[in-house]
Amino acid sequence: MEKRTLLAFILSFLVLIGWSIIFPPAQQKSPVKEEKRTAQKAASTKTKAHEKGPATFPESQWSASEKRREAFPSPEAREKEIFIDTPLYKSIFTNAGPTVKSFKLKKYREEVDPQSPRVELIQSGDGRNHFLKTGFSVSGSRGGHDILYQVDKEVIKLGPHSSPEDLTFRSVTPEGIYIEQTFRFYPDRYQIDHRITVVNRSGNPIQGAFETNLTAMPPTTKKGYYSFVGLALLKDDKLEQVKIKKQSDKKQMTGEIGWMAYETGYFITAVIPQKPVKAVFEGQMLSSGMLRGTYLSPTVSLGPSEHASSRYLLFFGPRDLHILKDVGKKLDKVVNFGWFDIIAKPLLGLLRFFNKYIHNYGVSIIVLTILIKILFWPLTHKSYKSMKEMQKLQPRLAKIREKYKDNREQMNKEMMALYRTYKVNPMGGCLPMVIQIPVFFALYRLLGSAIELRHAPFMLWINDLSAPDRLFNFPFHVPLMAPPYGIPVLTLLMGASMYIQQKMTPSPGDPTQAKVMMFLPIIFTFLFINFPSGLVLYWLVNNILSIGQQYRIQKSVR
Repeated sequence: MEKRTLLAFILSFLVLIGWSIIFPPAQQKSPVKEEKRTAQKAASTKTKAHEKGPATFPESQWSASEKRREAFPSPEAREKEIFIDTPLYKSIFTNAGPTVKSFKLKKYREEVDPQSPRVELIQSGDGRNHFLKTGFSVSGSRGGHDILYQVDKEVIKLGPHSSPEDLTFRSVTPEGIYIEQTFRFYPDRYQIDHRITVVNRSGNPIQGAFETNLTAMPPTTKKGYYSFVGLALLKDDKLEQVKIKKQSDKKQMTGEIGWMAYETGYFITAVIPQKPVKAVFEGQMLSSGMLRGTYLSPTVSLGPSEHASSRYLLFFGPRDLHILKDVGKKLDKVVNFGWFDIIAKPLLGLLRFFNKYIHNYGVSIIVLTILIKILFWPLTHKSYKSMKEMQKLQPRLAKIREKYKDNREQMNKEMMALYRTYKVNPMGGCLPMVIQIPVFFALYRLLGSAIELRHAPFMLWINDLSAPDRLFNFPFHVPLMAPPYGIPVLTLLMGASMYIQQKMTPSPGDPTQAKVMMFLPIIFTFLFINFPSGLVLYWLVNNILSIGQQYRIQKSVR
Protein backbone atom coordinates (compact mmCIF):
# COMPACT_ATOMS: atom_id res chain seq x y z
CA MET A 1 0.00 0.00 0.00
CA GLU A 2 2.75 2.45 0.98
CA LYS A 3 4.86 1.65 -2.06
CA ARG A 4 1.87 2.09 -4.28
CA THR A 5 1.26 5.44 -2.62
CA LEU A 6 4.85 6.54 -3.21
CA LEU A 7 4.69 5.29 -6.80
CA ALA A 8 1.43 7.16 -7.32
CA PHE A 9 2.99 10.33 -5.92
CA ILE A 10 6.02 10.08 -8.25
CA LEU A 11 3.93 9.22 -11.29
CA SER A 12 1.62 12.14 -10.46
CA PHE A 13 4.69 14.39 -10.38
CA LEU A 14 5.76 13.14 -13.83
CA VAL A 15 2.25 13.50 -15.20
CA LEU A 16 1.92 17.10 -13.91
CA ILE A 17 5.24 18.08 -15.48
CA GLY A 18 4.37 16.41 -18.79
CA TRP A 19 0.85 17.84 -18.79
CA SER A 20 2.07 21.40 -18.12
CA ILE A 21 4.51 21.13 -21.05
CA ILE A 22 2.37 19.26 -23.60
CA PHE A 23 -1.02 20.71 -22.66
CA PRO A 24 -0.59 24.26 -21.39
CA PRO A 25 -3.58 26.04 -19.79
CA ALA A 26 -6.33 26.73 -22.27
CA GLN A 27 -6.32 30.24 -23.62
CA GLN A 28 -9.34 32.30 -24.41
CA LYS A 29 -10.47 31.60 -27.97
CA SER A 30 -11.19 34.19 -30.60
CA PRO A 31 -14.54 35.76 -29.91
CA VAL A 32 -17.73 34.64 -31.55
CA LYS A 33 -20.14 37.05 -33.21
CA GLU A 34 -21.76 38.00 -29.92
CA GLU A 35 -18.42 39.10 -28.44
CA LYS A 36 -17.65 41.11 -31.59
CA ARG A 37 -20.94 42.94 -31.17
CA THR A 38 -19.98 43.58 -27.51
CA ALA A 39 -16.57 44.91 -28.58
CA GLN A 40 -18.17 47.26 -31.10
CA LYS A 41 -20.59 48.48 -28.48
CA ALA A 42 -17.76 49.04 -25.97
CA ALA A 43 -15.73 50.93 -28.57
CA SER A 44 -18.60 53.31 -29.23
CA THR A 45 -19.21 54.17 -25.59
CA LYS A 46 -17.76 57.32 -23.99
CA THR A 47 -16.14 56.78 -20.63
CA LYS A 48 -14.47 58.81 -17.94
CA ALA A 49 -11.10 57.35 -18.94
CA HIS A 50 -10.61 60.29 -21.30
CA GLU A 51 -10.76 63.88 -20.21
CA LYS A 52 -12.77 66.01 -22.60
CA GLY A 53 -12.97 69.78 -22.49
CA PRO A 54 -10.80 71.81 -20.13
CA ALA A 55 -7.73 70.08 -18.71
CA THR A 56 -8.30 68.50 -15.30
CA PHE A 57 -4.66 67.97 -14.37
CA PRO A 58 -3.05 70.25 -11.79
CA GLU A 59 -1.28 73.18 -13.41
CA SER A 60 1.88 72.33 -11.47
CA GLN A 61 2.13 68.93 -13.15
CA TRP A 62 1.60 69.74 -16.82
CA SER A 63 1.87 73.54 -16.96
CA ALA A 64 4.42 73.77 -19.76
CA SER A 65 2.44 71.47 -22.01
CA GLU A 66 -0.84 73.29 -21.38
CA LYS A 67 0.60 76.75 -22.05
CA ARG A 68 2.34 75.80 -25.30
CA ARG A 69 -0.53 73.83 -26.79
CA GLU A 70 -1.76 76.70 -28.99
CA ALA A 71 1.61 77.06 -30.73
CA PHE A 72 0.98 74.07 -33.07
CA PRO A 73 4.60 73.68 -34.14
CA SER A 74 5.52 72.06 -37.42
CA PRO A 75 6.88 68.52 -37.05
CA GLU A 76 10.56 67.77 -37.41
CA ALA A 77 11.85 67.08 -40.93
CA ARG A 78 14.01 64.15 -39.81
CA GLU A 79 14.13 61.49 -37.16
CA LYS A 80 15.76 62.55 -33.91
CA GLU A 81 16.92 60.37 -31.02
CA ILE A 82 16.53 61.40 -27.38
CA PHE A 83 18.82 59.85 -24.75
CA ILE A 84 17.51 59.09 -21.25
CA ASP A 85 19.91 58.16 -18.45
CA THR A 86 18.73 57.31 -14.91
CA PRO A 87 20.28 55.26 -12.07
CA LEU A 88 18.14 52.29 -13.15
CA TYR A 89 18.30 52.31 -16.94
CA LYS A 90 19.52 53.89 -20.17
CA SER A 91 16.97 54.45 -22.89
CA ILE A 92 16.72 55.90 -26.38
CA PHE A 93 13.44 57.46 -27.54
CA THR A 94 12.76 58.65 -31.07
CA ASN A 95 10.42 61.34 -32.40
CA ALA A 96 9.26 58.93 -35.13
CA GLY A 97 6.17 57.46 -33.57
CA PRO A 98 7.14 58.46 -30.94
CA THR A 99 8.54 55.21 -29.64
CA VAL A 100 11.33 53.56 -27.64
CA LYS A 101 14.32 52.26 -29.61
CA SER A 102 16.35 50.95 -26.69
CA PHE A 103 15.82 50.30 -23.00
CA LYS A 104 18.75 48.79 -21.12
CA LEU A 105 18.53 47.90 -17.43
CA LYS A 106 21.66 48.82 -15.49
CA LYS A 107 21.21 46.24 -12.70
CA TYR A 108 20.73 43.21 -14.96
CA ARG A 109 23.04 41.62 -17.51
CA GLU A 110 22.49 39.05 -20.25
CA GLU A 111 24.97 36.55 -18.80
CA VAL A 112 26.61 35.84 -15.43
CA ASP A 113 29.80 37.51 -16.60
CA PRO A 114 29.80 41.05 -15.08
CA GLN A 115 31.21 42.33 -18.39
CA SER A 116 28.36 40.95 -20.48
CA PRO A 117 25.88 43.40 -22.09
CA ARG A 118 23.07 44.86 -20.03
CA VAL A 119 19.60 43.38 -20.54
CA GLU A 120 17.88 45.03 -23.51
CA LEU A 121 14.08 45.06 -23.24
CA ILE A 122 13.39 46.32 -26.78
CA GLN A 123 13.21 43.47 -29.28
CA SER A 124 11.86 45.12 -32.42
CA GLY A 125 13.15 42.70 -35.04
CA ASP A 126 14.21 44.50 -38.22
CA GLY A 127 13.48 47.90 -36.66
CA ARG A 128 10.61 48.76 -38.99
CA ASN A 129 8.02 48.15 -36.27
CA HIS A 130 7.54 50.43 -33.28
CA PHE A 131 8.00 48.54 -30.01
CA LEU A 132 5.65 50.92 -28.22
CA LYS A 133 3.27 53.26 -30.02
CA THR A 134 0.44 55.32 -28.59
CA GLY A 135 -1.74 57.39 -30.87
CA PHE A 136 -5.24 58.49 -31.78
CA SER A 137 -7.08 56.61 -34.52
CA VAL A 138 -9.68 58.70 -36.37
CA SER A 139 -12.86 57.28 -37.95
CA GLY A 140 -11.87 53.68 -37.47
CA SER A 141 -8.46 54.18 -39.11
CA ARG A 142 -6.39 51.71 -37.12
CA GLY A 143 -2.72 52.14 -36.45
CA GLY A 144 -2.61 55.91 -36.75
CA HIS A 145 0.08 57.67 -38.78
CA ASP A 146 3.84 57.24 -38.76
CA ILE A 147 4.56 60.93 -38.31
CA LEU A 148 7.52 62.85 -36.97
CA TYR A 149 7.07 64.93 -33.83
CA GLN A 150 8.76 68.01 -32.53
CA VAL A 151 10.52 67.27 -29.26
CA ASP A 152 11.54 69.71 -26.55
CA LYS A 153 14.71 67.94 -25.35
CA GLU A 154 17.47 65.76 -26.69
CA VAL A 155 19.02 64.52 -23.45
CA ILE A 156 17.63 63.76 -19.98
CA LYS A 157 20.03 62.71 -17.23
CA LEU A 158 18.75 61.99 -13.72
CA GLY A 159 20.87 61.42 -10.65
CA PRO A 160 19.83 59.46 -7.54
CA HIS A 161 18.23 62.54 -5.96
CA SER A 162 17.00 64.32 -9.09
CA SER A 163 13.44 65.51 -9.51
CA PRO A 164 11.26 63.86 -12.17
CA GLU A 165 11.71 65.30 -15.65
CA ASP A 166 9.32 65.50 -18.63
CA LEU A 167 9.86 64.84 -22.32
CA THR A 168 7.18 66.23 -24.67
CA PHE A 169 6.44 65.40 -28.31
CA ARG A 170 4.08 67.51 -30.49
CA SER A 171 2.76 67.09 -34.02
CA VAL A 172 -0.27 67.54 -36.30
CA THR A 173 -1.81 64.73 -38.35
CA PRO A 174 -2.95 65.11 -42.00
CA GLU A 175 -6.55 65.28 -40.70
CA GLY A 176 -5.69 68.38 -38.69
CA ILE A 177 -5.51 66.66 -35.29
CA TYR A 178 -2.95 68.14 -32.93
CA ILE A 179 -1.30 65.44 -30.80
CA GLU A 180 0.87 66.00 -27.75
CA GLN A 181 2.56 63.19 -25.83
CA THR A 182 4.44 63.73 -22.59
CA PHE A 183 6.61 61.17 -20.79
CA ARG A 184 7.71 61.71 -17.19
CA PHE A 185 10.85 59.93 -15.97
CA TYR A 186 11.81 59.19 -12.34
CA PRO A 187 15.28 58.50 -10.91
CA ASP A 188 14.19 55.64 -8.65
CA ARG A 189 11.42 53.88 -10.58
CA TYR A 190 11.09 51.59 -13.56
CA GLN A 191 7.80 53.25 -14.35
CA ILE A 192 7.21 56.18 -16.71
CA ASP A 193 4.13 58.39 -16.59
CA HIS A 194 2.62 59.02 -20.01
CA ARG A 195 -0.05 61.48 -21.10
CA ILE A 196 -1.45 61.91 -24.61
CA THR A 197 -3.68 64.86 -25.56
CA VAL A 198 -5.44 65.44 -28.89
CA VAL A 199 -7.08 68.65 -30.10
CA ASN A 200 -9.50 68.74 -33.03
CA ARG A 201 -8.38 71.62 -35.28
CA SER A 202 -9.94 70.17 -38.43
CA GLY A 203 -13.05 72.33 -38.26
CA ASN A 204 -15.30 69.25 -38.43
CA PRO A 205 -16.59 66.88 -35.75
CA ILE A 206 -14.54 63.70 -35.49
CA GLN A 207 -14.73 60.33 -33.77
CA GLY A 208 -11.71 58.38 -32.72
CA ALA A 209 -10.08 56.24 -30.08
CA PHE A 210 -6.78 56.14 -28.23
CA GLU A 211 -4.78 53.14 -29.39
CA THR A 212 -1.64 51.62 -27.86
CA ASN A 213 0.49 48.90 -29.47
CA LEU A 214 3.25 46.69 -28.07
CA THR A 215 5.20 44.93 -30.84
CA ALA A 216 8.15 42.66 -30.16
CA MET A 217 10.08 39.73 -31.54
CA PRO A 218 9.91 36.73 -29.16
CA PRO A 219 13.32 35.37 -28.11
CA THR A 220 14.51 32.16 -29.73
CA THR A 221 15.24 30.57 -26.35
CA LYS A 222 13.26 30.71 -23.13
CA LYS A 223 15.21 32.23 -20.25
CA GLY A 224 13.24 30.86 -17.28
CA TYR A 225 12.42 27.16 -16.94
CA TYR A 226 8.77 27.79 -16.13
CA SER A 227 8.51 31.43 -17.24
CA PHE A 228 5.97 32.66 -19.77
CA VAL A 229 7.05 34.51 -22.92
CA GLY A 230 4.44 36.51 -24.80
CA LEU A 231 1.50 38.87 -24.39
CA ALA A 232 -0.50 39.07 -21.17
CA LEU A 233 -3.24 41.29 -19.80
CA LEU A 234 -5.42 41.78 -16.75
CA LYS A 235 -9.00 41.37 -17.94
CA ASP A 236 -11.89 41.54 -15.50
CA ASP A 237 -9.36 41.29 -12.65
CA LYS A 238 -8.02 37.99 -14.01
CA LEU A 239 -4.64 37.28 -15.56
CA GLU A 240 -4.81 36.21 -19.21
CA GLN A 241 -1.67 34.83 -20.85
CA VAL A 242 -2.24 35.04 -24.60
CA LYS A 243 -0.44 32.26 -26.43
CA ILE A 244 -0.07 32.93 -30.16
CA LYS A 245 2.03 30.52 -32.22
CA LYS A 246 0.94 31.35 -35.77
CA GLN A 247 -0.67 34.16 -37.75
CA SER A 248 -4.10 32.53 -37.75
CA ASP A 249 -4.18 32.58 -33.92
CA LYS A 250 -5.47 36.14 -33.72
CA LYS A 251 -7.04 36.83 -30.31
CA GLN A 252 -9.59 39.48 -29.42
CA MET A 253 -10.90 40.08 -25.92
CA THR A 254 -13.34 42.61 -24.53
CA GLY A 255 -13.71 43.49 -20.88
CA GLU A 256 -12.44 45.71 -18.11
CA ILE A 257 -8.74 45.80 -18.97
CA GLY A 258 -6.43 46.81 -16.15
CA TRP A 259 -3.17 46.55 -18.11
CA MET A 260 -1.47 45.00 -21.14
CA ALA A 261 2.05 43.57 -21.00
CA TYR A 262 4.72 41.76 -22.96
CA GLU A 263 6.79 39.24 -20.97
CA THR A 264 10.25 37.95 -21.83
CA GLY A 265 11.11 35.40 -19.18
CA TYR A 266 12.31 37.43 -16.21
CA PHE A 267 11.32 40.89 -17.52
CA ILE A 268 8.17 42.66 -18.65
CA THR A 269 7.00 45.79 -20.43
CA ALA A 270 3.50 46.94 -19.45
CA VAL A 271 1.03 49.62 -20.48
CA ILE A 272 -1.34 50.49 -17.65
CA PRO A 273 -4.33 52.81 -18.25
CA GLN A 274 -5.09 55.38 -15.58
CA LYS A 275 -8.08 53.29 -14.53
CA PRO A 276 -9.50 49.98 -15.78
CA VAL A 277 -12.23 50.53 -18.38
CA LYS A 278 -14.20 48.33 -20.71
CA ALA A 279 -11.93 48.21 -23.73
CA VAL A 280 -10.75 45.90 -26.50
CA PHE A 281 -7.53 43.89 -26.62
CA GLU A 282 -6.20 42.32 -29.80
CA GLY A 283 -3.23 39.97 -30.04
CA GLN A 284 -1.74 38.73 -33.29
CA MET A 285 1.42 37.47 -34.94
CA LEU A 286 2.69 39.54 -37.86
CA SER A 287 4.13 38.04 -41.05
CA SER A 288 7.59 38.86 -39.69
CA GLY A 289 7.01 36.56 -36.71
CA MET A 290 6.64 39.46 -34.28
CA LEU A 291 3.89 39.57 -31.68
CA ARG A 292 1.65 42.61 -31.43
CA GLY A 293 -0.74 43.46 -28.64
CA THR A 294 -3.21 46.32 -29.11
CA TYR A 295 -5.17 48.15 -26.44
CA LEU A 296 -8.10 50.04 -27.99
CA SER A 297 -9.94 52.40 -25.69
CA PRO A 298 -13.61 53.40 -26.04
CA THR A 299 -14.51 55.86 -28.80
CA VAL A 300 -14.67 59.59 -28.09
CA SER A 301 -16.35 62.32 -30.15
CA LEU A 302 -14.67 65.71 -30.55
CA GLY A 303 -16.21 68.85 -31.97
CA PRO A 304 -14.07 71.63 -33.48
CA SER A 305 -11.47 72.93 -30.97
CA GLU A 306 -12.41 70.27 -28.39
CA HIS A 307 -9.72 68.10 -26.88
CA ALA A 308 -9.42 64.77 -25.07
CA SER A 309 -6.66 63.29 -22.94
CA SER A 310 -5.67 59.85 -21.75
CA ARG A 311 -3.04 58.86 -19.21
CA TYR A 312 -1.04 55.68 -18.83
CA LEU A 313 1.67 54.27 -16.64
CA LEU A 314 4.45 52.49 -18.54
CA PHE A 315 6.63 49.87 -16.84
CA PHE A 316 9.95 48.64 -18.23
CA GLY A 317 11.67 46.40 -15.72
CA PRO A 318 12.19 43.09 -13.91
CA ARG A 319 9.43 40.62 -13.19
CA ASP A 320 10.11 41.09 -9.49
CA LEU A 321 7.03 40.55 -7.31
CA HIS A 322 7.94 43.23 -4.77
CA ILE A 323 8.82 45.87 -7.37
CA LEU A 324 5.55 45.17 -9.19
CA LYS A 325 3.59 45.50 -5.94
CA ASP A 326 5.10 48.94 -5.41
CA VAL A 327 3.87 49.96 -8.86
CA GLY A 328 0.32 49.05 -7.88
CA LYS A 329 -2.52 48.69 -10.39
CA LYS A 330 -2.44 44.92 -9.64
CA LEU A 331 0.58 44.54 -11.93
CA ASP A 332 2.00 41.98 -9.48
CA LYS A 333 -0.60 39.52 -10.79
CA VAL A 334 1.68 39.01 -13.78
CA VAL A 335 3.85 36.87 -11.47
CA ASN A 336 1.85 33.68 -11.37
CA PHE A 337 2.98 30.26 -10.17
CA GLY A 338 0.03 28.33 -11.53
CA TRP A 339 -2.26 26.19 -9.41
CA PHE A 340 -0.08 26.63 -6.32
CA ASP A 341 0.30 30.42 -6.54
CA ILE A 342 -1.33 30.97 -3.13
CA ILE A 343 1.39 28.84 -1.49
CA ALA A 344 4.34 29.80 -3.69
CA LYS A 345 4.18 33.56 -3.04
CA PRO A 346 4.44 33.27 0.79
CA LEU A 347 7.34 30.84 0.28
CA LEU A 348 9.01 33.41 -1.98
CA GLY A 349 8.58 35.98 0.79
CA LEU A 350 10.30 33.61 3.24
CA LEU A 351 13.13 32.98 0.76
CA ARG A 352 13.71 36.71 0.35
CA PHE A 353 13.58 37.19 4.14
CA PHE A 354 16.29 34.59 4.73
CA ASN A 355 18.45 36.01 1.95
CA LYS A 356 18.19 39.48 3.52
CA TYR A 357 20.42 38.22 6.34
CA ILE A 358 22.30 35.36 4.67
CA HIS A 359 23.10 37.08 1.33
CA ASN A 360 23.25 33.77 -0.52
CA TYR A 361 20.17 32.36 -2.19
CA GLY A 362 21.66 28.86 -2.26
CA VAL A 363 22.03 28.83 1.52
CA SER A 364 18.60 30.48 1.79
CA ILE A 365 17.09 27.58 -0.19
CA ILE A 366 18.73 25.14 2.24
CA VAL A 367 17.36 27.03 5.26
CA LEU A 368 13.87 27.18 3.69
CA THR A 369 14.00 23.43 2.97
CA ILE A 370 15.00 22.68 6.56
CA LEU A 371 12.20 24.90 7.90
CA ILE A 372 9.60 23.13 5.74
CA LYS A 373 10.98 19.76 6.79
CA ILE A 374 10.67 20.77 10.46
CA LEU A 375 7.08 21.92 9.94
CA PHE A 376 6.14 18.62 8.33
CA TRP A 377 8.32 16.48 10.59
CA PRO A 378 5.43 15.06 12.68
CA LEU A 379 3.46 14.14 9.55
CA THR A 380 6.46 12.61 7.79
CA HIS A 381 7.46 10.75 10.96
CA LYS A 382 3.97 9.30 11.23
CA SER A 383 4.05 8.30 7.57
CA TYR A 384 7.42 6.53 7.76
CA LYS A 385 6.50 4.83 11.02
CA SER A 386 3.25 3.57 9.54
CA MET A 387 5.13 2.24 6.52
CA LYS A 388 7.55 0.40 8.81
CA GLU A 389 4.73 -1.15 10.83
CA MET A 390 3.03 -2.20 7.62
CA GLN A 391 6.24 -3.87 6.51
CA LYS A 392 6.14 -6.08 9.62
CA LEU A 393 2.64 -7.21 8.69
CA GLN A 394 3.54 -8.11 5.09
CA PRO A 395 4.08 -11.87 5.78
CA ARG A 396 0.69 -12.14 7.52
CA LEU A 397 -1.02 -10.13 4.78
CA ALA A 398 0.54 -12.40 2.14
CA LYS A 399 -0.90 -15.46 3.86
CA ILE A 400 -4.37 -13.87 4.03
CA ARG A 401 -4.22 -13.01 0.31
CA GLU A 402 -3.22 -16.56 -0.53
CA LYS A 403 -5.84 -18.15 1.73
CA TYR A 404 -8.75 -16.00 0.52
CA LYS A 405 -7.65 -15.29 -3.04
CA ASP A 406 -11.01 -16.54 -4.32
CA ASN A 407 -13.07 -14.61 -1.77
CA ARG A 408 -12.19 -10.90 -1.91
CA GLU A 409 -14.86 -9.86 0.60
CA GLN A 410 -13.57 -12.24 3.26
CA MET A 411 -9.98 -11.27 2.43
CA ASN A 412 -10.75 -7.60 3.16
CA LYS A 413 -12.46 -8.48 6.44
CA GLU A 414 -9.46 -10.54 7.61
CA MET A 415 -7.02 -7.79 6.63
CA MET A 416 -9.01 -5.11 8.47
CA ALA A 417 -9.16 -7.34 11.53
CA LEU A 418 -5.37 -7.69 11.39
CA TYR A 419 -4.98 -3.91 11.16
CA ARG A 420 -7.22 -3.44 14.22
CA THR A 421 -5.35 -6.06 16.21
CA TYR A 422 -1.97 -4.40 15.65
CA LYS A 423 -3.42 -0.84 15.60
CA VAL A 424 -2.04 -0.06 12.16
CA ASN A 425 -3.74 2.38 9.77
CA PRO A 426 -3.22 1.22 6.15
CA MET A 427 -3.63 4.83 5.00
CA GLY A 428 -1.23 6.19 7.62
CA GLY A 429 1.64 6.29 5.14
CA CYS A 430 -0.43 7.97 2.46
CA LEU A 431 -2.35 10.87 3.99
CA PRO A 432 0.63 12.72 5.54
CA MET A 433 2.39 12.68 2.18
CA VAL A 434 -0.69 13.91 0.32
CA ILE A 435 -0.85 16.96 2.62
CA GLN A 436 2.73 17.88 1.64
CA ILE A 437 2.22 17.62 -2.13
CA PRO A 438 0.89 21.20 -2.65
CA VAL A 439 3.91 22.67 -0.82
CA PHE A 440 6.28 20.54 -2.86
CA PHE A 441 4.81 21.62 -6.21
CA ALA A 442 4.66 25.26 -5.08
CA LEU A 443 8.41 25.15 -4.40
CA TYR A 444 8.94 23.40 -7.73
CA ARG A 445 7.21 26.23 -9.62
CA LEU A 446 8.81 28.94 -7.49
CA LEU A 447 12.41 27.77 -7.81
CA GLY A 448 11.96 27.18 -11.53
CA SER A 449 10.98 30.75 -12.45
CA ALA A 450 11.77 33.26 -9.67
CA ILE A 451 13.89 36.20 -10.87
CA GLU A 452 15.58 36.26 -7.45
CA LEU A 453 17.58 33.17 -8.52
CA ARG A 454 18.61 34.64 -11.89
CA HIS A 455 22.43 34.85 -11.91
CA ALA A 456 22.41 34.25 -8.14
CA PRO A 457 25.60 32.38 -7.11
CA PHE A 458 25.75 29.58 -4.56
CA MET A 459 29.27 28.17 -4.17
CA LEU A 460 32.13 26.60 -6.12
CA TRP A 461 31.08 25.99 -9.75
CA ILE A 462 27.42 26.93 -9.19
CA ASN A 463 27.30 30.62 -10.13
CA ASP A 464 23.70 30.78 -11.40
CA LEU A 465 20.88 29.10 -9.47
CA SER A 466 18.48 29.66 -12.38
CA ALA A 467 20.66 27.59 -14.75
CA PRO A 468 21.57 23.88 -14.76
CA ASP A 469 24.74 23.05 -12.83
CA ARG A 470 27.71 22.13 -14.99
CA LEU A 471 31.27 21.37 -13.86
CA PHE A 472 33.78 21.94 -16.68
CA ASN A 473 32.75 22.71 -20.24
CA PHE A 474 32.83 19.92 -22.81
CA PRO A 475 33.69 20.89 -26.40
CA PHE A 476 31.25 18.30 -27.69
CA HIS A 477 27.49 17.73 -27.64
CA VAL A 478 25.98 15.53 -24.91
CA PRO A 479 22.65 13.82 -25.71
CA LEU A 480 19.66 14.87 -23.58
CA MET A 481 21.70 17.71 -22.06
CA ALA A 482 21.02 21.39 -22.72
CA PRO A 483 24.09 23.59 -23.27
CA PRO A 484 26.49 24.32 -21.78
CA TYR A 485 27.73 20.75 -21.70
CA GLY A 486 29.51 19.54 -18.59
CA ILE A 487 29.24 17.27 -15.54
CA PRO A 488 25.91 17.82 -13.70
CA VAL A 489 27.45 17.17 -10.27
CA LEU A 490 24.52 18.43 -8.20
CA THR A 491 22.05 16.38 -10.27
CA LEU A 492 24.15 13.23 -9.89
CA LEU A 493 24.29 13.77 -6.12
CA MET A 494 20.52 14.20 -6.10
CA GLY A 495 20.11 10.90 -7.98
CA ALA A 496 22.45 9.15 -5.54
CA SER A 497 20.55 10.50 -2.53
CA MET A 498 17.30 9.33 -4.06
CA TYR A 499 18.79 5.85 -4.56
CA ILE A 500 19.86 5.69 -0.88
CA GLN A 501 16.42 6.85 0.20
CA GLN A 502 14.91 4.19 -2.07
CA LYS A 503 17.01 1.43 -0.47
CA MET A 504 15.95 2.55 3.03
CA THR A 505 12.25 2.55 2.18
CA PRO A 506 10.39 -0.68 2.99
CA SER A 507 10.26 -2.92 -0.08
CA PRO A 508 6.91 -3.70 -1.68
CA GLY A 509 5.64 -7.24 -1.75
CA ASP A 510 5.14 -7.12 -5.52
CA PRO A 511 8.43 -7.90 -7.38
CA THR A 512 7.30 -5.86 -10.41
CA GLN A 513 6.77 -2.80 -8.23
CA ALA A 514 10.18 -3.32 -6.66
CA LYS A 515 11.87 -3.28 -10.09
CA VAL A 516 10.01 -0.14 -11.14
CA MET A 517 11.00 1.64 -7.93
CA MET A 518 14.66 0.76 -8.47
CA PHE A 519 14.62 2.59 -11.83
CA LEU A 520 13.08 5.77 -10.44
CA PRO A 521 16.37 7.35 -9.23
CA ILE A 522 17.78 6.93 -12.74
CA ILE A 523 14.63 8.38 -14.32
CA PHE A 524 14.67 11.39 -12.01
CA THR A 525 18.38 11.99 -12.62
CA PHE A 526 17.76 12.28 -16.37
CA LEU A 527 14.63 14.35 -15.72
CA PHE A 528 16.51 16.85 -13.53
CA ILE A 529 19.61 17.12 -15.70
CA ASN A 530 18.39 20.37 -17.30
CA PHE A 531 16.49 21.75 -14.31
CA PRO A 532 17.68 24.96 -12.60
CA SER A 533 20.35 24.19 -10.02
CA GLY A 534 18.29 25.97 -7.33
CA LEU A 535 15.50 23.43 -7.81
CA VAL A 536 17.95 20.51 -7.81
CA LEU A 537 19.54 21.87 -4.63
CA TYR A 538 16.16 21.91 -2.89
CA TRP A 539 15.45 18.31 -3.90
CA LEU A 540 18.93 17.13 -2.82
CA VAL A 541 18.65 18.76 0.61
CA ASN A 542 15.14 17.39 1.05
CA ASN A 543 16.37 13.88 0.19
CA ILE A 544 19.25 14.11 2.67
CA LEU A 545 16.91 15.24 5.45
CA SER A 546 14.47 12.43 4.57
CA ILE A 547 17.30 9.88 4.75
CA GLY A 548 18.23 11.08 8.22
CA GLN A 549 14.62 10.95 9.33
CA GLN A 550 14.13 7.43 7.96
CA TYR A 551 17.31 6.25 9.67
CA ARG A 552 16.10 7.59 13.01
CA ILE A 553 12.67 5.98 12.61
CA GLN A 554 14.15 2.60 11.66
CA LYS A 555 16.28 2.61 14.79
CA SER A 556 13.35 3.57 17.02
CA VAL A 557 10.93 0.88 15.79
CA ARG A 558 13.32 -2.07 15.87
